[in-house]
Amino acid sequence: MSSNQINCQSCSISRLCLPVMLADSEIEHLDSIIKRRKPYHKDDVLFRYGEPLESLYAVRSGCLKTYTLDADGVEQITGFYLPGEIIGLDGIGEGKHQSFAKALDTSLICALPYNKLDLLAGQIPGLRSQLLKIMSHEIQEDKTLFLLLNKKNAEQRVAAFIINLSKRYANRGLASHCFQLPMTQVDIANYLGMAVETISRLLKKLQKLELIQIKQKEVTILDMAQLSQYAGTSCHIHS
Repeated sequence: MSSNQINCQSCSISRLCLPVMLADSEIEHLDSIIKRRKPYHKDDVLFRYGEPLESLYAVRSGCLKTYTLDADGVEQITGFYLPGEIIGLDGIGEGKHQSFAKALDTSLICALPYNKLDLLAGQIPGLRSQLLKIMSHEIQEDKTLFLLLNKKNAEQRVAAFIINLSKRYANRGLASHCFQLPMTQVDIANYLGMAVETISRLLKKLQKLELIQIKQKEVTILDMAQLSQYAGTSCHIHS
C-alpha cells in the first residue's frame, strides 16, 4: 500500500497516535484532515524555529530530532521522535515552532493541520482527551530529561538513555531488548551534554560489563535489571 493509500484505519501505528479509543466515524473525520507527506530523507528539515505552527506531525516510520541553536549557531538537541510520537506540541502556546526538526533517516510523516485539529477536537471529546494526554506526556518527557541531565553522573545518563529508548520501543509494540539506534553517537552526546569520546567509552564499558551488546547501530540489552540498577532508575524511568 502506497503512502497515499494509507488511512488511519489501516495504519499499523494508529493505536499509538491520535485516533485512540475513537469510534470509526470519528476516525474517518480525523483521517479526512490528515496530510500524508512524501518521505523525508536524512537531514531533510520538517520545520524551523519561529515558523508559524500550521500542523502537528505524527511520525509513521523513521526517526526525527528536534533542536535549537544558540547565539553562536551551536546546535542543542532537545528530543528524538520515534514512530507513533507527535512533534510540534511546544509550538501551540506561541503559535509558532520553538525548535527545528530534522529527519535522522528516511521517515514518513502525517501532518495534522492544527486549526482543523483543534476544531475537530472540540467536536470529539475523545480526541480532545487524547491531545491533552499527549501534551501531558511531553511535559513529563521534559521533566525526565531535566532529571537525567542534572541528577545523574555520565555513566548513569548513558544507561538511562538506553533504557528510555527501550521502553519507548516497547510502548510501540516493537522489540525492546534489541533495537536500532537511529541517532549517531555525536547526537547522543549532544543530547546528554557530554563529549562524544565519553559516549564511546561508556558504551564500551557497558558492553564489557555484559549489560549491553552493540553491533554497528544495533543495541541488545543483555541484562535489563542490572542495567536499570546501574542507571539508578530502578526500572522506573519514564518513556
